[in-house]
Amino acid sequence: MRNLVAKAKGKRQKAKLLFLPVTFCLFTYAASAQRIAVLAPDKAEASRDIATKLENSLAEKMSIQDSSLAQTAFKAAAPENPFNLTKDQSKAIGAAIGCEYFVLVRAATLRRSSSVRSEYYEASAAIFVASSRSGRLVEWKLLRFEASKPERAVKMLAASVAPFARKLAAELKDITKVELAEATPAEMEEVPDDGSAASKNFRAPIPYRRVKPQYTADASLYDVTATVDIVIDLNGAGEILRTEIVRWAGFGLDASVEATVRAMNWRPAERNGKPLPMRFLVRYNFKKVEKQEAN
Repeated sequence: MRNLVAKAKGKRQKAKLLFLPVTFCLFTYAASAQRIAVLAPDKAEASRDIATKLENSLAEKMSIQDSSLAQTAFKAAAPENPFNLTKDQSKAIGAAIGCEYFVLVRAATLRRSSSVRSEYYEASAAIFVASSRSGRLVEWKLLRFEASKPERAVKMLAASVAPFARKLAAELKDITKVELAEATPAEMEEVPDDGSAASKNFRAPIPYRRVKPQYTADASLYDVTATVDIVIDLNGAGEILRTEIVRWAGFGLDASVEATVRAMNWRPAERNGKPLPMRFLVRYNFKKVEKQEAN
């Protein structure tokens, strides 16, 4: 994992890592008519099976987008890592599909063992729910069941889908209300380009002590490699006014990053020796590192 304070600009530029101003497209559809798409980007049989069950369960409460058309639209976006999207990618995908929310499913059945337990089987489904309106990951859930036989674990996983779908449909109604009522963040100066007039006598904000966010147990168990980007609004006193995850990963990594950022003490940005409020982006890269055996 490494920490990088990246430059943030208000205009869209594809060649750079930049913060993009948050804008919300306000949908006027009633919550009961919300459209949702369910996708299995990895195309694994287990993922498709859970996606179909989830789609059928959600159909009782929501309007389901045609899965083949949704899959085509998602494929056209060609995200490098479909389970590690930026807000802008999520909004673009949602707009292409024509839905208020889309769900990404990754499922598998694995044989596991440990020093304290004999061989067993685990059936799991990582479920990512993204808002097309805001681009945020509004829900992440790991459904996970263990049994001595793979068929039993799979059956337990399948049985958990309908209760989860009912809960999700209810939660999305509240999430929609919150997003529609949310105000646009106040304008704030962003990190200037190197060599620009604004960069003269400028010093970027940095933490007094860098702290690494935790690589969570769930991320470790499933060998997750991902990047989490977080935008920070810092005032002239070095106090955090607002944070927002603008590239999400699930598996508890987003919450780990936010907790770490808020736990650090920050030196504010300065220009000509005077502190100033600043909006900037911090990036953390996560990858499982296997412990090396001692020689």
